[in-house]
Amino acid sequence: MSDASRLPAGRKTDVAKYVAAHGQVTVTALAEHFAVSADTIRRDLDQLDSEGVLIRTHGGAMSSSAIPWHDTGLDDRSRLQPDQKEQIGLTAAQLVEDGSVLFINGGTTTLALVRHLSSRRELIVVTNSLRIPAEISAEACRDLYVIGGHVRLSGQVTVGPVVFASSVSGVATDIRVDLALLGVGAVDAGGISTTNLDEAAMLAQMASRARKVAILADSTKLDRRLFATIGALEIADYLITSAVPSGALGKALAESSVEVLVPDAGHHDKQQDKHRVKEDS
Repeated sequence: MSDASRLPAGRKTDVAKYVAAHGQVTVTALAEHFAVSADTIRRDLDQLDSEGVLIRTHGGAMSSSAIPWHDTGLDDRSRLQPDQKEQIGLTAAQLVEDGSVLFINGGTTTLALVRHLSSRRELIVVTNSLRIPAEISAEACRDLYVIGGHVRLSGQVTVGPVVFASSVSGVATDIRVDLALLGVGAVDAGGISTTNLDEAAMLAQMASRARKVAILADSTKLDRRLFATIGALEIADYLITSAVPSGALGKALAESSVEVLVPDAGHHDKQQDKHRVKEDS
Protein backbone atom coordinates (compact mmCIF):
# COMPACT_ATOMS: atom_id res chain seq x y z
CA MET A 1 0.00 0.00 0.00
CA SER A 2 1.43 3.39 -0.96
CA ASP A 3 1.84 6.26 1.51
CA ALA A 4 -0.74 8.26 -0.45
CA SER A 5 -3.40 5.60 0.10
CA ARG A 6 -2.76 5.04 3.79
CA LEU A 7 -5.57 5.78 6.22
CA PRO A 8 -5.01 9.06 8.12
CA ALA A 9 -4.43 7.32 11.47
CA GLY A 10 -1.79 5.10 9.95
CA ARG A 11 -0.14 7.99 8.17
CA LYS A 12 0.00 10.06 11.34
CA THR A 13 1.73 7.21 13.13
CA ASP A 14 4.27 7.05 10.30
CA VAL A 15 4.72 10.84 10.38
CA ALA A 16 5.40 10.71 14.12
CA LYS A 17 7.97 7.95 13.64
CA TYR A 18 9.62 9.84 10.78
CA VAL A 19 9.94 13.03 12.83
CA ALA A 20 11.28 11.06 15.81
CA ALA A 21 13.90 9.39 13.59
CA HIS A 22 15.04 12.64 11.96
CA GLY A 23 14.75 15.00 14.94
CA GLN A 24 13.48 18.02 13.00
CA VAL A 25 11.68 17.99 9.64
CA THR A 26 10.00 20.58 7.41
CA VAL A 27 6.43 20.40 6.14
CA THR A 28 7.74 20.33 2.56
CA ALA A 29 9.99 17.34 3.21
CA LEU A 30 7.19 15.44 4.92
CA ALA A 31 4.71 16.19 2.14
CA GLU A 32 7.17 14.92 -0.46
CA HIS A 33 8.06 11.81 1.54
CA PHE A 34 4.44 10.81 2.16
CA ALA A 35 3.15 12.00 -1.22
CA VAL A 36 0.38 14.16 0.25
CA SER A 37 -0.32 17.87 0.25
CA ALA A 38 1.38 20.33 2.58
CA ASP A 39 -2.02 21.20 4.08
CA THR A 40 -2.58 17.53 4.94
CA ILE A 41 0.79 17.34 6.67
CA ARG A 42 0.09 20.56 8.57
CA ARG A 43 -3.16 19.08 9.88
CA ASP A 44 -1.35 15.89 10.91
CA LEU A 45 1.35 17.87 12.71
CA ASP A 46 -1.20 20.08 14.47
CA GLN A 47 -3.00 17.01 15.80
CA LEU A 48 0.23 15.26 16.82
CA ASP A 49 1.29 18.44 18.64
CA SER A 50 -2.04 18.63 20.47
CA GLU A 51 -1.55 15.00 21.55
CA GLY A 52 1.90 15.81 22.92
CA VAL A 53 3.68 13.50 20.48
CA LEU A 54 5.91 16.20 18.98
CA ILE A 55 6.45 19.96 18.96
CA ARG A 56 5.02 21.94 16.05
CA THR A 57 7.49 24.53 14.80
CA HIS A 58 7.30 27.26 12.17
CA GLY A 59 7.42 25.38 8.87
CA GLY A 60 7.69 21.88 10.35
CA ALA A 61 8.01 19.86 13.54
CA MET A 62 10.58 18.67 16.09
CA SER A 63 10.67 15.44 18.06
CA SER A 64 10.61 15.62 21.84
CA SER A 65 13.99 13.84 22.04
CA ALA A 66 15.58 16.55 19.86
CA ILE A 67 14.49 19.43 22.10
CA PRO A 68 17.37 21.22 23.87
CA TRP A 69 15.85 20.96 27.35
CA HIS A 70 18.19 23.49 28.96
CA ASP A 71 16.70 26.40 27.00
CA THR A 72 13.29 25.16 25.87
CA GLY A 73 10.42 27.16 27.35
CA LEU A 74 8.16 25.72 30.01
CA ASP A 75 5.06 26.26 27.87
CA ASP A 76 6.60 24.33 24.97
CA ARG A 77 7.52 21.44 27.26
CA SER A 78 4.04 21.40 28.74
CA ARG A 79 2.71 20.36 25.32
CA LEU A 80 4.67 17.10 25.45
CA GLN A 81 2.91 14.03 26.93
CA PRO A 82 0.27 16.19 28.68
CA ASP A 83 -2.00 13.24 29.51
CA GLN A 84 0.87 11.26 31.02
CA LYS A 85 1.93 14.23 33.14
CA GLU A 86 -1.62 14.83 34.32
CA GLN A 87 -2.01 11.22 35.46
CA ILE A 88 1.44 11.19 37.07
CA GLY A 89 0.52 14.37 38.94
CA LEU A 90 -2.76 12.83 40.09
CA THR A 91 -0.96 9.72 41.35
CA ALA A 92 1.74 11.76 43.10
CA ALA A 93 -0.91 13.82 44.88
CA GLN A 94 -2.14 10.66 46.62
CA LEU A 95 1.14 10.57 48.58
CA VAL A 96 0.47 13.99 50.10
CA GLU A 97 -1.31 14.12 53.45
CA ASP A 98 -2.82 17.14 55.19
CA GLY A 99 -0.22 19.07 57.14
CA SER A 100 2.72 17.75 55.10
CA VAL A 101 5.90 19.73 54.53
CA LEU A 102 6.93 19.38 50.88
CA PHE A 103 9.67 20.13 48.41
CA ILE A 104 8.20 20.55 44.92
CA ASN A 105 10.63 21.57 42.21
CA GLY A 106 9.79 23.44 39.03
CA GLY A 107 8.68 21.70 35.85
CA THR A 108 5.69 20.71 33.80
CA THR A 109 4.95 17.45 35.65
CA THR A 110 5.06 19.10 39.07
CA LEU A 111 2.74 21.83 37.80
CA ALA A 112 0.29 19.04 36.95
CA LEU A 113 0.76 17.73 40.49
CA VAL A 114 -0.07 20.96 42.32
CA ARG A 115 -3.38 21.23 40.46
CA HIS A 116 -4.44 18.05 42.28
CA LEU A 117 -3.65 19.34 45.77
CA SER A 118 -6.69 21.60 46.11
CA SER A 119 -8.39 19.26 48.60
CA ARG A 120 -5.36 19.15 50.93
CA ARG A 121 -5.01 21.49 53.89
CA GLU A 122 -2.23 23.05 55.99
CA LEU A 123 0.59 22.24 53.56
CA ILE A 124 3.98 23.90 53.85
CA VAL A 125 5.59 24.00 50.41
CA VAL A 126 9.17 24.86 49.48
CA THR A 127 9.75 25.30 45.76
CA ASN A 128 12.09 26.79 43.17
CA SER A 129 9.23 27.28 40.71
CA LEU A 130 8.02 30.76 39.84
CA ARG A 131 4.78 29.28 38.52
CA ILE A 132 3.71 27.12 41.45
CA PRO A 133 2.83 30.08 43.74
CA ALA A 134 0.19 31.13 41.23
CA GLU A 135 -1.03 27.59 40.52
CA ILE A 136 -1.32 26.04 43.98
CA SER A 137 -4.58 26.40 45.88
CA ALA A 138 -4.47 29.09 48.55
CA GLU A 139 -6.80 26.93 50.67
CA ALA A 140 -4.37 24.01 50.52
CA CYS A 141 -1.19 25.86 51.35
CA ARG A 142 -0.49 27.31 54.81
CA ASP A 143 2.99 28.62 53.96
CA LEU A 144 4.95 28.75 50.72
CA TYR A 145 8.67 29.48 50.39
CA VAL A 146 10.51 30.13 47.12
CA ILE A 147 14.19 29.21 46.97
CA GLY A 148 16.44 32.12 46.06
CA GLY A 149 19.15 32.14 43.42
CA HIS A 150 19.51 33.03 39.78
CA VAL A 151 16.42 32.78 37.59
CA ARG A 152 16.29 30.52 34.54
CA LEU A 153 13.69 32.36 32.50
CA SER A 154 13.09 29.53 30.03
CA GLY A 155 12.07 27.14 32.81
CA GLN A 156 10.60 29.81 35.11
CA VAL A 157 12.60 28.48 38.05
CA THR A 158 15.25 29.67 40.45
CA VAL A 159 18.48 27.74 40.98
CA GLY A 160 20.33 28.17 44.25
CA PRO A 161 21.18 26.60 47.61
CA VAL A 162 18.36 24.98 49.55
CA VAL A 163 18.63 27.21 52.59
CA PHE A 164 16.63 30.02 54.17
CA ALA A 165 17.60 32.80 56.54
CA SER A 166 15.15 33.72 59.30
CA SER A 167 13.48 37.07 58.66
CA VAL A 168 13.90 37.74 62.40
CA SER A 169 17.50 36.69 63.11
CA GLY A 170 18.95 36.64 59.60
CA VAL A 171 20.63 33.34 60.47
CA ALA A 172 20.43 30.50 57.95
CA THR A 173 18.30 27.66 59.24
CA ASP A 174 18.48 24.05 58.10
CA ILE A 175 15.17 22.69 56.86
CA ARG A 176 13.66 19.22 56.68
CA VAL A 177 10.54 18.06 54.85
CA ASP A 178 8.24 15.05 54.88
CA LEU A 179 8.24 14.47 51.13
CA ALA A 180 10.21 15.73 48.14
CA LEU A 181 8.28 15.55 44.86
CA LEU A 182 10.87 16.00 42.13
CA GLY A 183 10.29 16.13 38.40
CA VAL A 184 13.48 15.07 36.59
CA GLY A 185 14.83 14.84 33.05
CA ALA A 186 16.01 11.23 32.96
CA VAL A 187 16.09 7.96 34.90
CA ASP A 188 18.18 4.93 34.00
CA ALA A 189 19.80 2.02 35.81
CA GLY A 190 22.76 4.24 36.66
CA GLY A 191 20.72 6.91 38.42
CA ILE A 192 18.65 10.07 38.12
CA SER A 193 19.86 13.01 36.04
CA THR A 194 19.11 16.39 34.50
CA THR A 195 20.71 18.80 32.04
CA ASN A 196 22.12 21.43 34.41
CA LEU A 197 24.90 21.02 37.00
CA ASP A 198 23.55 23.57 39.46
CA GLU A 199 20.03 22.20 39.18
CA ALA A 200 21.31 18.68 39.82
CA ALA A 201 23.08 19.86 42.98
CA MET A 202 19.94 21.65 44.16
CA LEU A 203 17.73 18.58 43.62
CA ALA A 204 20.28 16.43 45.45
CA GLN A 205 20.04 18.84 48.39
CA MET A 206 16.25 18.59 48.32
CA ALA A 207 16.40 14.79 48.33
CA SER A 208 18.87 14.71 51.22
CA ARG A 209 16.58 16.86 53.38
CA ALA A 210 13.43 14.81 52.80
CA ARG A 211 12.11 11.89 54.83
CA LYS A 212 10.68 10.40 51.60
CA VAL A 213 11.52 11.15 47.97
CA ALA A 214 9.21 10.67 44.97
CA ILE A 215 10.67 11.01 41.47
CA LEU A 216 8.20 12.06 38.75
CA ALA A 217 9.11 11.12 35.18
CA ASP A 218 6.96 10.25 32.18
CA SER A 219 7.87 7.27 30.00
CA THR A 220 9.96 9.32 27.55
CA LYS A 221 12.44 10.01 30.36
CA LEU A 222 13.06 6.37 31.25
CA ASP A 223 16.24 4.58 30.15
CA ARG A 224 17.90 7.93 29.43
CA ARG A 225 20.96 9.60 30.91
CA LEU A 226 21.51 13.37 30.87
CA PHE A 227 24.56 15.49 31.61
CA ALA A 228 24.35 16.03 35.37
CA THR A 229 23.63 13.24 37.87
CA ILE A 230 21.31 14.05 40.77
CA GLY A 231 21.96 10.76 42.53
CA ALA A 232 21.73 7.00 42.42
CA LEU A 233 18.34 5.31 42.31
CA GLU A 234 18.69 4.65 46.05
CA ILE A 235 17.88 8.28 46.88
CA ALA A 236 14.26 7.66 45.79
CA ASP A 237 11.50 5.88 47.67
CA TYR A 238 9.06 6.13 44.75
CA LEU A 239 9.24 6.46 40.99
CA ILE A 240 5.95 7.72 39.58
CA THR A 241 5.84 7.17 35.84
CA SER A 242 3.48 6.23 33.02
CA ALA A 243 4.81 2.78 32.10
CA VAL A 244 6.20 -0.04 34.24
CA PRO A 245 9.97 -0.06 33.68
CA SER A 246 11.49 -3.29 32.43
CA GLY A 247 14.93 -4.63 31.58
CA ALA A 248 17.98 -3.18 33.31
CA LEU A 249 16.06 -0.25 34.77
CA GLY A 250 13.31 -2.44 36.20
CA LYS A 251 15.88 -4.72 37.82
CA ALA A 252 17.89 -1.79 39.20
CA LEU A 253 14.77 -0.22 40.72
CA ALA A 254 13.89 -3.48 42.45
CA GLU A 255 17.42 -3.89 43.78
CA SER A 256 17.31 -0.30 45.07
CA SER A 257 13.92 -0.88 46.80
CA VAL A 258 12.23 1.86 44.77
CA GLU A 259 8.46 1.48 44.61
CA VAL A 260 7.11 2.17 41.13
CA LEU A 261 3.67 3.78 40.93
CA VAL A 262 1.93 3.77 37.56
CA PRO A 263 -1.44 5.48 37.02
CA ASP A 264 -4.36 3.55 35.63
CA ALA A 265 -4.68 5.27 32.25
CA GLY A 266 -8.31 4.18 31.99
CA HIS A 267 -9.41 6.27 34.94
CA HIS A 268 -9.21 10.01 35.47
CA ASP A 269 -10.16 10.18 39.12
CA LYS A 270 -8.23 9.30 42.27
CA GLN A 271 -8.15 5.61 41.47
CA GLN A 272 -4.86 4.26 40.17
CA ASP A 273 -2.95 1.01 39.87
CA LYS A 274 0.15 0.73 42.01
CA HIS A 275 2.82 -1.54 40.61
CA ARG A 276 5.71 -2.53 42.82
CA VAL A 277 8.69 -3.73 40.81
CA LYS A 278 9.78 -6.93 42.49
CA GLU A 279 13.27 -8.30 42.35
CA ASP A 280 13.55 -11.51 40.37
CA SER A 281 13.72 -14.53 42.61
